[in-house]
Amino acid sequence: MTASSLDSTARVSFGDGVFLVDKPAGKTSFAIVRKIRWLLTIKKVGHAGTLDPFATGLLIVCVGRAATRRVELFMAGRKTYTARLQLGVETETQDPEGRVTATTEVPDLTPIAIDRVLSQHLGPQLQAPPPYSAAKHKGKPLYAYARQGVHVHKEPKPIEIFTLIRKDYDPVAQQLDIEVTCSRGTYIRVLAADIGTALGCGAHLIALRRTASGSFSVADALAGELLFAENGLVQLQHARMDIADAVRRAQDENEISRWGFGSD
Repeated sequence: MTASSLDSTARVSFGDGVFLVDKPAGKTSFAIVRKIRWLLTIKKVGHAGTLDPFATGLLIVCVGRAATRRVELFMAGRKTYTARLQLGVETETQDPEGRVTATTEVPDLTPIAIDRVLSQHLGPQLQAPPPYSAAKHKGKPLYAYARQGVHVHKEPKPIEIFTLIRKDYDPVAQQLDIEVTCSRGTYIRVLAADIGTALGCGAHLIALRRTASGSFSVADALAGELLFAENGLVQLQHARMDIADAVRRAQDENEISRWGFGSD
């Protein structure tokens, strides 16, 4: 059997499933969904948690009705991110895609001073979706209004920051690397801006990577670039996770989080 006939057979017989994809920078989450939809010729495809185009990392993709019905379950777990903050520069989008709105001199920062500020952002808190976000208002995402110069205020929602760790600080580039474990619905660029404000110099997010969502890790994910390779379908087939196994993992993780038995 030739490779082309194998691919053709697989397209027809391939069933529902859950796929962990390591989204590359420059691709939208929907672009990954669209590619998987095309490869498998299955219309019912969704993902459990959007990543901005500049961000990378774990994207949980659900294929077929049985899987997409479980999106809420897969989105419920704690999220872990690594992020890089550019101190002293603020942008209108709080990320590298927006125009610069302010520059401020960065003070001399010691590790102790940085850790003290980070500790202030731990725990339950309220956070409002930023103007440039996919949060909806009257059926339209906030960024659609913001691009027209209209900033819609949304009420803050409860979130929780479980861990917030300084990984590195480059005083020459004035860039701070952090690792965050947080609840669903947390906007890391809002957190980055808040940290910048607390440090007295402002900041915006210049890199973001989701390394885990619930019990699912980016270490087990398929490199997103492989979906666009000539043998993308074969690569995708090898990455398929049975729905029952994925559900069991998510339920176990949510139970651990509920009772506070996590490692943090």
